[in-house]
Amino acid sequence: MAKKKTIHSKPLTSNTEGLTLLGAGSLPHVQSPSAAILETFPNPAPRERLEICFSTDEFTSMCPITGQPDFATITIRYIPKERCIESKALKLYLRSFRNQGVFAEGIISRMLDDLVEILAPHSLTVTGEFTPRGGIGLHVEASYPKRK
Repeated sequence: MAKKKTIHSKPLTSNTEGLTLLGAGSLPHVQSPSAAILETFPNPAPRERLEICFSTDEFTSMCPITGQPDFATITIRYIPKERCIESKALKLYLRSFRNQGVFAEGIISRMLDDLVEILAPHSLTVTGEFTPRGGIGLHVEASYPKRK
């Protein structure tokens, strides 16, 4: 006997309680990165193993020695447990690195720590593809849980 297919009849909605940045107009200026900037919402499908991926090629930070801008593509891939990250808050968080004089390795490590703190996900990987300087590109990746 064939299994009966589930038909959804309830309207599809999202829980936006507690989100303050989405739809708030212009983004506030943030001086330095902080996990407190990041807003989350309840995972709409906690029984699923959703894989969520954010990527931007508009990331900038500063070289701590020369003060010159560093450009990168940042990719954040995670499997949430209870909470998901809100994208506008993530955009503000990423923008807060713009005037930070930090090496790429420190940036990616900090992002991983902040995102794991705020999300407590099943898994999370942050990747930075930094634009070549002097002919050498830089790829930095940090994962949670830590790889063996």
